[in-house]
Amino acid sequence: MNILLLGSGGREDALAWGLRQSPSCGDLLAAPGNPGIARWAECLALDPSDPDKVVAVARERNIGLVVIGPEAPLVAGVADACRAAGIPVFGPSAAAAMLEGSKGFTKDLCAAEGIPTARFVRLADTESALEALGDFGLPVVIKADGLAAGKGVTVALTRAEAEEAVVALCGAPLVIEEFLDGEEASLFALVDGEEAVVLASAQDHKRVGHGDTGPNTGGMGAYSPAPVLTPELERRAMDEIVLPTARAMVRAGTPFSGLLYAGLMLTAEGPKLIEYNVRFGDPECEAIVPRLKGDLAAVLLSVAEGRLGQVRPELSEQHSMTVVLCAAGYPGTPRKGGLVDGIEAAERVPGVTVFHAGTARHGSGALLSAGGRVLAVTALGETLAEARARAYQGVDAIEFADGFYRRDIGWRELERTA
Repeated sequence: MNILLLGSGGREDALAWGLRQSPSCGDLLAAPGNPGIARWAECLALDPSDPDKVVAVARERNIGLVVIGPEAPLVAGVADACRAAGIPVFGPSAAAAMLEGSKGFTKDLCAAEGIPTARFVRLADTESALEALGDFGLPVVIKADGLAAGKGVTVALTRAEAEEAVVALCGAPLVIEEFLDGEEASLFALVDGEEAVVLASAQDHKRVGHGDTGPNTGGMGAYSPAPVLTPELERRAMDEIVLPTARAMVRAGTPFSGLLYAGLMLTAEGPKLIEYNVRFGDPECEAIVPRLKGDLAAVLLSVAEGRLGQVRPELSEQHSMTVVLCAAGYPGTPRKGGLVDGIEAAERVPGVTVFHAGTARHGSGALLSAGGRVLAVTALGETLAEARARAYQGVDAIEFADGFYRRDIGWRELERTA
């Protein structure tokens, strides 16, 4: 079948890489794509958040499956338009995408369904939010209610930091939460109505600096699996968080179909939901896809066609690690246009694949940085330590004078297993 992949980041490069290796994949198209995705797919100059144009191209190119990578097209209703046109699509409806599109929506669902999460309050103006801060201790978590590309969260250690975060949102809707103590982990599940199966676990590194310091980013690196999310904790997360959410969405008349990514805090009382994403995470996707066995396209199509029970995903027992190379200035204003070289050398390291997150081709053919997160260097290994060694060997082979990265991805788990 012909497949149309929407998106242009590292997540989409990893998905394109996996789809291209799928026996059931015919022509692979991507919109708009990037220089990395162009290795695997034909890239189209198409706005991925324009439902009518996506449907038109899908019909013109005889597309048998649309795979939606980022959250913006989902919230814009691209999946709804595809379904209305009879085109199989991997990704939830706009109504179901509210699980990510509004943190307040998800918090209200948790309260109604008894799903374990942090104590919270929803607010819509600065004055009320500043007053409500007095009901929470420190640290306290301030979240923008809408889409924020993984960066709309502030963990304030002081009252002054909390007030600054509230004021910075300029009166937009927000959520204030109690701070949960524990270790974070991510659980990825394929969901088809009331049915849900675990795809993989991973652990991301959001802070920009070594030792998890500095401001939050979209993600500086990840590894999979996350052993801290034990089989028992994984079962509890599915039974107490993911499955109740799926059932609630069905009862509401907005069934979820696609990939549900639960960000979890592993507390002394058990796993609690931090937030949902309604698509693959980035850079977790880059760490997970290389571990998938079998036909990725067939698995995604089974979800799109409502027959998840017939095709189950399989994972390699290998460990993977992804290290993100960023442009100077990230997560603020990144310095764009820096020359990037050495990717072929990096991929000569056993088990290493380099995914493009924010790159562009100059007229001369040179590869330049074009975003905050530029490359995602992923390695497989029999152990996490081996995957880590290979990933950083790959990173060291890349020439990017304007770039930086964290040298401690996976540090918690590696300390536990040392």
